Amino acid sequence: MSLDIRSSELKSPIDVAEYLFRRLHEVGVRGVHGVPGDYNLVALDYVEKAGLNWVGNCNELNAGYAADGYARVKGIAAIVTTFGVGELSAINALAGAYSEYVPVVHIVGTPSTLSQKSGMLLHHTLGNGNFEVFADMSRNVSCATAKLNDPHDAATLIDHAIRECLAQSRPVYITLPTDMVEKKIEGERLKTPIDLKHPTNDPQKEDYVVDVILKSLHAAKNPIILVDACAQRHKVLAEVHELIEKSQLPTFVSPMGKGAVNETLPTYGGVYAGDGSNRGVRERVEASDLVLTIGSVKSDFNTAGFTYRVSQLSTIDFHSTYIRVRYSEYPGVRMHGVLRKVIDRMGKLNVEPGPAPTNEISKEDGEMAQGQVITHDWLWPRVGQWMQPEDIVITETGTANFGIWETKFPKDVLALSQVLWGSIGYSVGACQGAALAAKETGNRRTILFVGDGSFELTAQEVSTMIRHDLKPIIFVIVNEGYTIERYIHGMDASYNDIQTWKYKDLVSVFGADPEKSKTYTVKTKQEAEDLFRDSNFAAAKHLQFVELYMPKKDAPKALKLTAEANAELNAKE
Repeated sequence: MSLDIRSSELKSPIDVAEYLFRRLHEVGVRGVHGVPGDYNLVALDYVEKAGLNWVGNCNELNAGYAADGYARVKGIAAIVTTFGVGELSAINALAGAYSEYVPVVHIVGTPSTLSQKSGMLLHHTLGNGNFEVFADMSRNVSCATAKLNDPHDAATLIDHAIRECLAQSRPVYITLPTDMVEKKIEGERLKTPIDLKHPTNDPQKEDYVVDVILKSLHAAKNPIILVDACAQRHKVLAEVHELIEKSQLPTFVSPMGKGAVNETLPTYGGVYAGDGSNRGVRERVEASDLVLTIGSVKSDFNTAGFTYRVSQLSTIDFHSTYIRVRYSEYPGVRMHGVLRKVIDRMGKLNVEPGPAPTNEISKEDGEMAQGQVITHDWLWPRVGQWMQPEDIVITETGTANFGIWETKFPKDVLALSQVLWGSIGYSVGACQGAALAAKETGNRRTILFVGDGSFELTAQEVSTMIRHDLKPIIFVIVNEGYTIERYIHGMDASYNDIQTWKYKDLVSVFGADPEKSKTYTVKTKQEAEDLFRDSNFAAAKHLQFVELYMPKKDAPKALKLTAEANAELNAKE
């Protein structure tokens, strides 16, 4: 849906809600996620007027996950909830977006300003007259808050919130009282786009930091590059790839950075996660005398239980708000400008570029790959052979998040996961949001790998996918429960078990047209091979749902190693 804003329209005052949604359209939002509620209903009348589409999710938590997935593809997302009951249902998802640097605009329809000032005993409140309590909860998981309580400053607050959302790559929280929705504000302001330019570094300070980095880089004998999630979130991938190609240094990614680097490059080496890494990867990274980390997030799962063995004395960290060279930190120096100058001034390095390490399959792994039972050691490398350039692949917290480390991506694959926040069920909602964003931007294949236990938390979003004629390929790994939890604690405990569903039957239950959907049951390697070689399946012309059966206690090696490392860490505390 296009948006035609005529100059004559903007000379007249426009309603606050229209201004808000038009600004969202301006920055790239096209689908608005959320759930209707009586405090946001009138505001929702403005969604289509602003050239946007209302998604309408099954619940607010799923809507938050979907907005997260949408934002990771499109660059920003919006979710609308109602006061109290709606916003609190979404806050887990918004906290995850905050944790993982995902820009989402959260709009909350609230009671009128008069009702709030009077402390009226309204539904969806705690009954104590406190209308600030929910905003206070969200303040800690938002990088900016805008309370649109006065039409005189509403436009300024909206513009500031959206700017901060994109600049900091984190959620913002906007309240829209019912009596402010139709208040008039200046429309002329929409003629001037929101200023989204990054602030530039102080030139002298930036040049000094660049000189320090180049001195270390030219002195190094075997430096490497390690790319992490914030390189994606803060939009420096163009500079990262230019640095990789110009330097020809061996390059690795963290689990959260999976997909950030073109894995077809000859210098790409794989995923480094401390003890969870492939042996060749671990040895190569840890033998380096200089590691350039870009956008690093050193969380427990991202480092396989804090088992990085790279000294800060041999590390240069590039971040969105500072640079750290060994133990010297330079605050206020953004990596955007620094990377640009490092590339331009780097010259020839005193190193011999060599091939990156290749994955080695041990004898034990080879034996496990035999037979017809589908194992993780067999599945994930095979998935890499089936994937196509520009695929979007979403993996759930659990076996899929760890298994995907062993999948080599074709060029321009976008990987979505929630390694840091790790809320089970995230991936199903995120798949809906990502598939919608893919539909808006050219119908890239959207592929989901989710365990049966996680799927049961958010299965309703398959209904939303059907409603909007989205065409993801969904693999539900049927392995009788929470495998990741079994490896953390309670391998045979009943609390890690689930009720097994007839998962693929849900496609029909949710009302899918049999002509626009297809389901499969895969229990052997041969059946999986047949599916991967099916050109109709690969074409992804409609929604496809696969029950993929795997042994209850089988898990990727990286998950086993990470669980062991976390167990040792917990034992020491």
